[in-house]
Amino acid sequence: MGIPNETIQENLAGRTRGNVSDGAPTRILALLLLLTVAPVSSAFSLTALLNGDVWWHLRTGIWIFQNHAVPHSGLFSQYVDRTWVDGSWGFDVLTAGAYKLLGLRAFAVLLMGFKLALAAVTFVLARGRSGRFWCAVLLSAIAQYVITDLVLRPNLFSILFFGVELFLLLQSRRSSDVSSLLWLPVLFFLWANLHGQFLMGLLLLGLYVAAEGTEFLLRISGVDSIPPPSHSLAKVLAIAGLSVVATLFTPYLFNLYPSALETTYSKVLFDDFQEMQAMAFRRPQDFVLMLLVMAAFLALGRQRSRDLFKIGAMVIFTMFAFRVQRDLWCAVLPAIAVIADAVADCQSEPKRQKSEQLSKWEKPLVAVLVLVVFLVAILRLASNPVLLNRTSRAFPVKACDYIRANQLPGPLFNTYYWGGFLMWYLPEYPVSIDGRLNLYGAEINERYFKVTGGNQRFETEPSFVGARIILLERNSAMIKALTTLPALRDQFRVAYQDDVATVLVRQ
Repeated sequence: MGIPNETIQENLAGRTRGNVSDGAPTRILALLLLLTVAPVSSAFSLTALLNGDVWWHLRTGIWIFQNHAVPHSGLFSQYVDRTWVDGSWGFDVLTAGAYKLLGLRAFAVLLMGFKLALAAVTFVLARGRSGRFWCAVLLSAIAQYVITDLVLRPNLFSILFFGVELFLLLQSRRSSDVSSLLWLPVLFFLWANLHGQFLMGLLLLGLYVAAEGTEFLLRISGVDSIPPPSHSLAKVLAIAGLSVVATLFTPYLFNLYPSALETTYSKVLFDDFQEMQAMAFRRPQDFVLMLLVMAAFLALGRQRSRDLFKIGAMVIFTMFAFRVQRDLWCAVLPAIAVIADAVADCQSEPKRQKSEQLSKWEKPLVAVLVLVVFLVAILRLASNPVLLNRTSRAFPVKACDYIRANQLPGPLFNTYYWGGFLMWYLPEYPVSIDGRLNLYGAEINERYFKVTGGNQRFETEPSFVGARIILLERNSAMIKALTTLPALRDQFRVAYQDDVATVLVRQ
């Protein structure tokens, strides 16, 4: 006696539902760990407080709130007459607003939020919403491991927006629909007001337009290997044009472009900052990145891919990543997207994809659990006085208190790394240098680094010659020279010294 087909189908359906239910706790736990481990660990490592640049962003944001305007000159600097384009003014306002609400804990909370967003973007970019859950979890975890040493800077927006842009572009090519591209002008409007590396996003968009245009020309030339048109080239060009125009809707209009280029890729950065050097392969993350990129190119090769956009993005941004350590993320994000697409093409079992897909009730549950974990972490953050005390291990808090209490007469000559902190904590003393590269320009920055590095005489630096207060790291080479060399030691006396800083006063 045979078994009815309806019974067999019901049993199979029941088994499928049972498998989905049985795997739910594991998926929820995996996704919870993926979204919370990196953000929460950064909250208690104090990395957000030890970044020298975030302080001048905070001070500038406070000034914007107070004056209801964006700056156009060198505020809180001895070069107040110089023109300054604050390309990250949106980040400044965000930082100042969070500080008004949370105090110094705002730095940790913002960094947690950025890392959570990075985990979510990489998970979605790896097609975690399309039923390839475990592959997406693995690729997102690898991406978070490689994109390490994140500090609270506006370039975090560039990483996130680059990932979102890449997702929209790939989604458009997969679906043969330009509707996802309509978000690009909005994205670039926000990006241009938050960080200068929107130029990297324009490069990615240019590669997309070039790929679409090349494929269009090859198709009309009769090349059969090119796939049929996905959407209208005219619509793509129109949206790309609107995206470029959207970057001009900032307080600085066309002046934003040269400023953004100088801020992100100036010669001073390449000469004096380790993060701008080529990858040295001295960290495990460097080798993981190399393997990830190799896997992406292997996936393209095994697929015999003729997708000019993927190939172009992998080639161009791999060159960027291996040339500039700071920008390694621009190769990581395309790599995980290419690998995820290759895995999706290999999977021909819809039941397996369904068994890995998050159900409707799992997504809100994970969101609630992530919120609970974040609230607990925020409540356990230290108070403002404790955080300021911890900050004094890296910044001259006590030395600034001494200068303010004794009303030492300026001007002040300070170390580059402390310039942003002094703008926030000691604003009554204009700084001689800080992290605003496009304010000081190549000449002032290069001269400062040569003088403090011992490659040029002190007398060639005007801010040092006119300074009456010298505030530098206690063990810096310049402090040793000023206190030991016979020609210099009689000009200064040590007014204050602790484990972090030394304050010299000109005799």
